Amino acid sequence: MLGDTIAAVATPLGEGGVGIIRLSGSAALEVAERLFKAKYARNWRARRNYRLHYGHIVDPETGSTVDEVLLAVMRAPHSYTREDVVEIHAHGGIVPLRRILELCIAGGARLAEAGEFTKRAFLNGRLDLAQAEAVLDVIRSKTGDGLKLAVDQLGGRLSREIAVFKNELVQMLAEIEASIDFPEEDVPGSTLAEITGRLRQLAEASGELLSGADAGRIYREGLATVIVGKPNVGKSSLLNALLRQNRAIVTEIPGTTRDVIEEIVNIRGIPIRLLDTAGLRETQDTIERIGVERSRQAVALADLVILVLAADSGIQDEDHRVAELVLGKRVLAVVNKMDLAPHDVDEAQVMELTRAEAVVRMAVTEGRGLDALESAIASLVLGGRVTRGDTLLITNERHKEALIRARTHLREAVQTLEQELPLELSAVDIRAALEAFGEITGSTVTEDILDRIFSDFCLGK
Repeated sequence: MLGDTIAAVATPLGEGGVGIIRLSGSAALEVAERLFKAKYARNWRARRNYRLHYGHIVDPETGSTVDEVLLAVMRAPHSYTREDVVEIHAHGGIVPLRRILELCIAGGARLAEAGEFTKRAFLNGRLDLAQAEAVLDVIRSKTGDGLKLAVDQLGGRLSREIAVFKNELVQMLAEIEASIDFPEEDVPGSTLAEITGRLRQLAEASGELLSGADAGRIYREGLATVIVGKPNVGKSSLLNALLRQNRAIVTEIPGTTRDVIEEIVNIRGIPIRLLDTAGLRETQDTIERIGVERSRQAVALADLVILVLAADSGIQDEDHRVAELVLGKRVLAVVNKMDLAPHDVDEAQVMELTRAEAVVRMAVTEGRGLDALESAIASLVLGGRVTRGDTLLITNERHKEALIRARTHLREAVQTLEQELPLELSAVDIRAALEAFGEITGSTVTEDILDRIFSDFCLGK
């Protein structure tokens, strides 16, 4: 409920220099006043906004000091939630933070639900829904480019684009409804041919936004990339080379890797979730067999497969079995160990075997070919799309689905007008497109969608 006061720990639990307890609501100042004893400014509540006050949190029941703190006050409407907000900056330990939170709740606040601070910011008009979702994207961003996309959305870039669509549609809907209500009169405004052309342009513009949705999702969630191959082709060495650290154990003994190893790596600004897998082969070793099965499961869920072959052994039956396993996946083939046998594997033969979109020759242990591999990954992921500068990418699956529906309704409205069907039918599709666009920024969103969105947030955000 918006009328009550909520509290939560706003920083990750664990040991740290500072931990923050956040309060928001009409009684936030009163709750803080019961607990906080200022060292100098006794009338701290009367001071201006955005000031830090030094003092202690004291248990009002026992009079014992809980922690030495700084108190920040942000009065409504000039706060994150547009309510009175108090932040208690304590020492970053589990025990003092939990104790202060308990005292806040005993003093009249309640424990915040997941994402409730940001939900209140949305409900109070501080952020629209697309901006609110961007808060979580900023927190979870994995690369600098991903952070930039999230910050752009937090600043309202996508919202402004959607507002342009909505304003255009509202104007066209008004003109169509005027023509419906007054069919015999010469109503000022655009002709139906002009409206049809404008609707077609909006549909095309929606398609342009959608064209970057897959790349945007990767910046937001990371690209699941699985390294596969028969045993001892250099998969773990490749993982270590991409990570620039010795994460996986490397030996000359086939079957060293027994499980799937996952790490995040930044390649050309793209977050890549690298999974090094056990060598794919038939084995009687129980533990290795479990690892092989997990490798198969990882391949099934992968966005991209890096299939590693060894130049020194050439293409063998085991390589054919691995290639069969990744059929239907996006594949990038790596011919490793070129330092041992630089001419033994023909590129055309590799392409025919793996159906790969690109082939990279490498000598991983010598550091050769790594830059070419990273360039190939970036090219496959982005398909030549530039992601910096003025490019706007859709990063959220919910936004993508809403845009698809909006574009569909716009196209149907165009078909209705072109076929000279009743104008009421085109008006229905325009309203549906407006509603779909409104779902992105939250003007037409339902309560269950809001609950689902904010349930992904942490308690303190």
